Amino acid sequence: MKRYFYLISLVLVCFWVSYLKGAEPRKVFHVKIDAPITPVIANFISYGIDLANKEKAEAFVIELDTPGGLVESTREIVKDILQSKVPVIVYVSPSGARAASAGTFILLSSHLAAMAPGTHVGAAHPVELTGKADKEVMNKIINDLVAWAKNLAQMRNRNETFAEEAVRKSKSITETEALQIGVIEIIAKDLNDLLDKAHGRQVFLGEEKRVLNLKNVRIEKIPEDLKTKVLKILTNPNLVYFLLMLGLAGLYFELSHPGSIFPGVLGAVCLILALVGLSVIPVNYAGLVFILLAGVLFFLELQVTSHGLLTLAGVICLFLGSIMLFGKNPPALRVSTPVLYSLVLIFSSLLAGITYIALKTIRKKPVSGKEGMVGKVGKVLKEIGPEGGKIFIEGEIWQAYADETIPEGEKVVVVEKDGLILKVRRKDR
Repeated sequence: MKRYFYLISLVLVCFWVSYLKGAEPRKVFHVKIDAPITPVIANFISYGIDLANKEKAEAFVIELDTPGGLVESTREIVKDILQSKVPVIVYVSPSGARAASAGTFILLSSHLAAMAPGTHVGAAHPVELTGKADKEVMNKIINDLVAWAKNLAQMRNRNETFAEEAVRKSKSITETEALQIGVIEIIAKDLNDLLDKAHGRQVFLGEEKRVLNLKNVRIEKIPEDLKTKVLKILTNPNLVYFLLMLGLAGLYFELSHPGSIFPGVLGAVCLILALVGLSVIPVNYAGLVFILLAGVLFFLELQVTSHGLLTLAGVICLFLGSIMLFGKNPPALRVSTPVLYSLVLIFSSLLAGITYIALKTIRKKPVSGKEGMVGKVGKVLKEIGPEGGKIFIEGEIWQAYADETIPEGEKVVVVEKDGLILKVRRKDR
């Protein structure tokens, strides 16, 4: 009997362990995006979608609040959503958030679209991505984006008219209007409310129809890793521009005052951080060249007597380069106008001030060494002639000689120093 009892107990334990293992709660992965759409954000979302597919999650939720961003990064995100084997829910949240410009395309591509009260979507008209694009080029860009938006809306059975008007006319609508005209499917006050309202809805993953089973799921938030956090900060164009200016100013101070060390080290670190940001954010290289040229012109002011013309040219180059640097980017990836003008004024004044101090130091009359004695006035202690004599100058007695005989008590001026012997002349009365 004991043998049968142990056998039955073992079977029951195995069954219970197997049951507990199979009873692991179903998951919904969640990421929060509250920044412009850049390659950094695209990589982060791609990582989240891959993880959700690998873990066979019930859904992947993108909580979105963005002013827009880069078209190419948006295309990468949309491709990942369309190819996902896990339903992707895009949720514009919290109240006051927006899915503007690039965010509109991401919302349209989602398997299920939702918005929180007090949010809006739209305004997807492109900026001039190639600088001052002519009318024909802009029409091609707009037509391309219109076709893309309408195609996404058609795939998800959403309002194609809005998709077109959001691009052509920068139309923007509230969450209530979006629900009424079929741009979104749900209005939810928070994430839990969203999952409750999404439960039981049908979505299409390619040709496959799937019913969302989101009751009693475990929400797993995917946190940003350190690399993403750092790059996200460094894709702020205001910060990148400030670091670039501070880096150039620090290096310029080191070059104009060799041996300072700290300004040079600080400048190098800031410049490296700025270059990391510039490697992510698209820049106009002509603008970057103008900024570097400004630094060269300020440095040349130290070497060439231009009476301030090189400094003026440097200020002009700095201003032009600053305007051009991010000028072709979407508004969310440009330096704000007040910040731009303020920093140009501050750093132009700073560089001009450093140049002035350096010039003043370079052109200052020497007060020590060989050159420092020339021009000093002394008094003859012992008659001076071609054969020599002695003078008293600044508390010291020096051997001296002159081309003429100068009697004791006369004042003399140093005209040359040769080792410890001074050549002098009679001081003009």
